[in-house]
Amino acid sequence: PEAAAEGGESHSNCVQRVGDMADVLLDEDEEECPKLVPIEINPDTGSARIPVTIITGYLGAGKTTLLNYILTEQHNKRIAVILNEFGEGSAVEKSLAVSHAGELYEEWLELRNGCICCSVKDNGLKAIENLMQKKGKFDYILLETTGLADPGAVSTMFWVDAELGSDVYLDGIISVVDAKYGMQHLTEEKPEGLVNEAARQIALGDLIIINKTDLVQHEELINLKTAIRSINGLAKLIETQRSRVELSQVLDLHAFDSLATESLQERLCLAQMSEPHLDKSIITVTFELPGTIFEEDLNIYLQNLLWEKQLKNTSGNTMEIIRLKGIVSIKEKPQQMIVQGVHELYEIEETSVNWTSEYERINRFVFIGRNLDKEILEEVFASTALKERMSS
Repeated sequence: PEAAAEGGESHSNCVQRVGDMADVLLDEDEEECPKLVPIEINPDTGSARIPVTIITGYLGAGKTTLLNYILTEQHNKRIAVILNEFGEGSAVEKSLAVSHAGELYEEWLELRNGCICCSVKDNGLKAIENLMQKKGKFDYILLETTGLADPGAVSTMFWVDAELGSDVYLDGIISVVDAKYGMQHLTEEKPEGLVNEAARQIALGDLIIINKTDLVQHEELINLKTAIRSINGLAKLIETQRSRVELSQVLDLHAFDSLATESLQERLCLAQMSEPHLDKSIITVTFELPGTIFEEDLNIYLQNLLWEKQLKNTSGNTMEIIRLKGIVSIKEKPQQMIVQGVHELYEIEETSVNWTSEYERINRFVFIGRNLDKEILEEVFASTALKERMSS
């Protein structure tokens, strides 16, 4: 929609390689590659922070198909897509990214539907920084991680890089699962101490897309969904074929910010405790305790759990948090506070929702990770953060 007339002057960073792009963007129907045209910068969009959604999934699950679909679909959004794939013989990599004498080389492509496409051989941080130089040309970023990458490591860079955080914010993590081979990936045996990559990607997902559902029987799909739910009891599940999904379902998730408070409250209530179904150690644990706590005590609890690794289960194994979410009641704060965590990093943020007299103030947590023990997590929280209430 923001595209200029075809006769417009091309930006210096717009590399128009239509022939190469044809290899990338043709889908199974052999649709014609979109023409590349320059895009005018809208000065009114220069100051707002840009949402970033991370798309992860095992090799071949359909991440690139999903991104190609978004790039070619008409959707009245200007989305910047950062492709970050290292698969051998990847058409995307061959046509878009070239490493010259060990130096990072990027190509930026601007598409008729207002999207920008980039391929980059790093963790995505450099690509986003360069992309922000084009601020005003787009209003959303989709970042594809490599098939074996830990999306948690990518997501945490938005918290630790203050300069980056002033330009963009993490909207959510989407995990794409192959309906046909997903169970095979989840049951793959790993050496002692290593996490199954497919299970970790599911554990981190705010939205899980089960793709290629037309290739499996109903019973197989039910078994896969049960396995996914046993790992992540909090994420929303969507079933797709050929990665076709309504954009409204994958964009503006607000999974990491206070705008999601009301829906998060509902999801935290609905999140179920899970028993290990496949990977013997990754499960979802939830608990809820009434009361109001000091923020310093909450920090001590989270730091002992995430940083110091002090909490162990009854077998003596250290609890490893992959993802945590929570709503807490902080003393002298009228608003509900949201807690978000990925691996060792966490954040406590005020929401726009106030506690009311008709509802009891509570502290509700959902933990996803390995070697978790609900009773110990709950007891340590109570003794650390609720000690004043318990002793009174």
